[in-house]
Amino acid sequence: MSAVAAALDGLRRAGRAPALVAGVWVLTLAISLPLAVVMRGMLADHLGRSLTAESALRGADYEWMQEFADQASGVGVAFRPTIIGFGAVLDNLSAFADAAARPAVIAAAAVAYIVAWLFLAGGIIDRLARDRPSRAHGFFAACGVFFFRFLRLAAAQAIVYGFLFGPVHRWLFDRLYPRMVHEVTVERTAFLARVVLYMVFGVLVAGSALVFDYAKVRAVVEDRRSMLGSIAASVGFIRRNYAGAVSLFAIDFLLFAAVVALYALAAPGPGRSTLTIAISVAVGQLYVLARLCTKLVFWASEAALFQSRLAHAGYTARPEPVWPESPAAEMI
Repeated sequence: MSAVAAALDGLRRAGRAPALVAGVWVLTLAISLPLAVVMRGMLADHLGRSLTAESALRGADYEWMQEFADQASGVGVAFRPTIIGFGAVLDNLSAFADAAARPAVIAAAAVAYIVAWLFLAGGIIDRLARDRPSRAHGFFAACGVFFFRFLRLAAAQAIVYGFLFGPVHRWLFDRLYPRMVHEVTVERTAFLARVVLYMVFGVLVAGSALVFDYAKVRAVVEDRRSMLGSIAASVGFIRRNYAGAVSLFAIDFLLFAAVVALYALAAPGPGRSTLTIAISVAVGQLYVLARLCTKLVFWASEAALFQSRLAHAGYTARPEPVWPESPAAEMI
């Protein structure tokens, strides 16, 4: 199977699992909602019945938002003009590229979200690899089986990403970049040098993500218990199928970039009425759904490529669908 065929198969598999998309969207909403409630309370306490509150009802007051963020603490620090529309995406991208710290409460919510994803990942990949419904008991059984295995894998990920976003990031941008632009007098040249370093850093992060993605896929499809063995098997698979794995990752990344670009075109600005605010929220949630679908496509297409390349081994080949499917198969 070629990379293009694997990408199309991944789209098909993800498209046949709308319950997965709905489930991870509910998870995202459940993690975000408590932060939104806390933010609402902070804003209500700060505005009260002042004239500023009436002004805020008529539209975004950027000066007040900046003033509020400067004196706020916790989640309130994030309430800046950059959270409006596509600005939130650019703000997150900037924080990622520059390894910027976030408030502790937001970091804690992010950790909770990651742990929840680790629990669901086994069931999601199992469902996508089977390419047929696994029912609730089969899905959560797979989640439970692989949760603690993926926790061990996450420890390895934390070490790798800690090294990339720590020493490697500091060496690239705090040491190498100043040396590159030490005698540069043209701002454009300095900007291009920084872009090149961002690309180098992005390739390192993408390569690590690719290895850990295939480690998850191999762990689920082959029921591996050793996560170090899964990482080694992932590296071996990517090395033997370098062109296909890298091409597929590039295709999936282009899909993600297309989703972001569409949101950049469709993202509304600050609303001035209940209707426009509702539209803004709806467009934002559609973007979240599309981004979550893209994540599932990543896993589904990687599973499709892996299964097609190792279909000579019976335990890795996806079973052919039989109609009607036997309910007894879910008990295996």
